[in-house]
Amino acid sequence: MSEQDILAEARDRFAASREASAADRLEAEADFRFARLGEQWEPAMRRARELEGRPALTINRLPAFIRQVVNDARQAKPGIRVSPVDSGADPDTAAVIGGLIRAIERHSRADEAYDTAIDHAVTGGFGFFRIAIDHAGPDSFDLEARIERIADPLKVHWDPDSTALDAADWAHAFVAESLPVESFRRRHPDAEPVDFDGDGRAARDDGRVRISEYWRREHEQRTLLLARMPDGSLLTLPAERLEAWLEELHRMIGADPTGLVEVVRERKVEVPKVTRRLISGSAVLETADWPGSTIPICPVWGDETILDGRRRFRSLIRDARDPQKMFNFWRSATTELVALAPRAPWLMPAGALPQNGTERQKWALANARSFAYLTYEGPVPPQRQPFAGVPAGAIQEALNAADDMKAITGIYDPALGARSNETSGRAILARQRESQVSNFHFLDNLNRAIRYAGQCLVEIIPAIYGPRQAVRILGEDMAEKVVALAGAGGGAAGGGPDGRLYDLSVGRYDVTVRAGPSYQTQREEAREVLVELIRARPELAPVVGDVLLDNMDFAGAEVIAERLRRLLPAPLQQGQAGPPGPVRPSPGPAQPGPAMPTGRAM
Repeated sequence: MSEQDILAEARDRFAASREASAADRLEAEADFRFARLGEQWEPAMRRARELEGRPALTINRLPAFIRQVVNDARQAKPGIRVSPVDSGADPDTAAVIGGLIRAIERHSRADEAYDTAIDHAVTGGFGFFRIAIDHAGPDSFDLEARIERIADPLKVHWDPDSTALDAADWAHAFVAESLPVESFRRRHPDAEPVDFDGDGRAARDDGRVRISEYWRREHEQRTLLLARMPDGSLLTLPAERLEAWLEELHRMIGADPTGLVEVVRERKVEVPKVTRRLISGSAVLETADWPGSTIPICPVWGDETILDGRRRFRSLIRDARDPQKMFNFWRSATTELVALAPRAPWLMPAGALPQNGTERQKWALANARSFAYLTYEGPVPPQRQPFAGVPAGAIQEALNAADDMKAITGIYDPALGARSNETSGRAILARQRESQVSNFHFLDNLNRAIRYAGQCLVEIIPAIYGPRQAVRILGEDMAEKVVALAGAGGGAAGGGPDGRLYDLSVGRYDVTVRAGPSYQTQREEAREVLVELIRARPELAPVVGDVLLDNMDFAGAEVIAERLRRLLPAPLQQGQAGPPGPVRPSPGPAQPGPAMPTGRAM
């Protein structure tokens, strides 16, 4: 496709996405302004009340409901687990890939991306984070994967024809970016600063230029081969990889394997290809191939509804906006009534005010100041009208509005930390659990997004980290470990500390997500259980003492645990580690390797 064809296609797709998601975007922006910025009064009503000197209070209760769901997600951090699927994969390599993903999460501070996305989904109905590829440092040619947050969800335009709860079926996506004109000219000196907004308008007058990432997913037709190996096993590989794979096998066995490898079957397949382009309103600024088969934008959806073929996404507080408005109105009304109480009028007959100027001035200030005495003229003394109090109906309406917000969000007093009618701990926990269950779909959608991110990472990791000699991974206990990687097809020499090379391009791996207590909480629980076990059965102390010390945090715990481990019987010591596994030649990834990043992370 020519550059102009790409730009025309991008404009058409952007316009279709913007039209399909316009209602969601308007409501999401209204939710953010209402709940986060406190813009909860109609401008005309607020202005009229201010001109009359009447209060227009904003007592925003919605952030507490939002924080309840978001902080539940923060406490139960989902963990990505990788497991082998076919015969070419093995559990040890799956553990290495999982450890590498944990290292990527820690290095790129993925928790910030997850927290931002779930916050946006709860507040506005949708949020996003992304997978990116960039150089490991300014002085390195190594590439590394990163998980990045998307701070503004309204800058993402997705495929309106998508039906999946992740981005697996997206055919395109846009991520907008706004740059100062000076930065644009420095990064793209040969391009004109023309905004990309779907219609090719010229640069705005605010000194900034809007550009966009244009992700495009298409399908290429390839030939897939099923080859019988010399040992009788079957191997599936792309046709374009056959020659390179035979050369690799020749190098490993020291003989020409051409006559020993038989192609049993072949078929045509459609292989996804993802391309990232950076575009302005008049030019394609950058182009790079993505090594995965799906667009690496991870959506976290809110409450999903499909009606008339259109997907709609709703936030937690969408239906709570009207009760919040009523709560503000009635609290303002009761405040106004109470504030008027000291200025209740005086009832007096005509001519009761004294003619003396000083005494008459006291009556003029009687509602604002306190005087020791007031004089009057005539036989009937003036009387102040008593304050009737705030109408019970106004107080009840405010309470009704507060209860409506709880009922709509499904979050009641116990979940918010307030005292309720429940008296027993079991009843309070049951009510808190009801609130968590009522909004669990938000947390579950975050888990789905993280699982999709794990699938994207498993797919691109062999293309990024394969050529390296060694990488640092993290165990489930966040302990660091260095492992050696084989190049594509086992090309590396030597081995890691465990004496094994791990070829990440061999086999297929699946991803699951486990949401639960953090590892630190699990360590505390394990420590308590082991202490109680040793108290009940002291004879087990020599057997489980090293495990107990592994879960201790004081200085020297690791040294003592290692000494106790050396005192274990020989069978238990042998079970601490398994034998190294073999390295086999690989058909290599079906997708092309990543293009070098140009100017920014992919």
